[in-house]
Amino acid sequence: MKEFQNKTVFVTGAAKGQGKAVSLAFAREGANIIAFDLGKRLSYPVYNDGGEHALLELKDEIEIAGGKAFLYAGDVRNAADLQEAVDGGVKEFGGIDALFNNAGICAYGYSHELTEAEWDAMLDINLKGAWLAGKYVIPVMRAQKSGVIINNSSVGGLRGMNRLSHYAASKWALVGLTKSWALENAEYGIRVISIHPTGVNTPMNDGLAFMEGATPEEIAVRSAGNLLPVPWIEPEDVADSVLFLCSNKAKYVTGSQYVLDAGLLTR
Repeated sequence: MKEFQNKTVFVTGAAKGQGKAVSLAFAREGANIIAFDLGKRLSYPVYNDGGEHALLELKDEIEIAGGKAFLYAGDVRNAADLQEAVDGGVKEFGGIDALFNNAGICAYGYSHELTEAEWDAMLDINLKGAWLAGKYVIPVMRAQKSGVIINNSSVGGLRGMNRLSHYAASKWALVGLTKSWALENAEYGIRVISIHPTGVNTPMNDGLAFMEGATPEEIAVRSAGNLLPVPWIEPEDVADSVLFLCSNKAKYVTGSQYVLDAGLLTR
């Protein structure tokens, strides 16, 4: 039997990019997916083109892959949305075995030129959204005395980033959240890890390129400068790492930062 057969995974930002890849990877292992996504366009960053159709398409793909899906169109900044999604998913599947805190945004801007609204949006989605998801998932995991939480940070959570201070601040903060959650929840059998990818080939790269008047490849090289000869990694590479970290092969890994950077931080 597959390790994740009939297990339940809660994924935020599930409809595209890394969230979608992780959802489908778990589905291929027979898991149930609670797929949470905004389902509409954001006002900031302007490149976001979310829509409910993406969630509905994901449901079909999850089922084709061999999993089951519970969809929820909501905002990670809204506590009521996350509580309702967790309650609904638990009612549907009976528990939550893993949480992939993935929902996030990225946009350029010198720190002194950012508006307060831009700063708040970055921190609220990237950090507060992760905290709120954990706020409602952790009690479920505590009750069942098991669970794994993966917070999707970035190489930007381990170094400074030019014109991305608000993004880096949000991703650094996820490290502190990860370590604190690991301390708070170890006695309940809950492991917590942050993952730190280099640039990933997702629609976000296309959006950043659009805003800069560049190609996605140029943005990837400029932002990352990986040691290995690749401009970026693929969402499926992130999914492989998330599956490993959630598996029994990583049963003693918690409070750690898993770096998937193609050698970037070695430079």
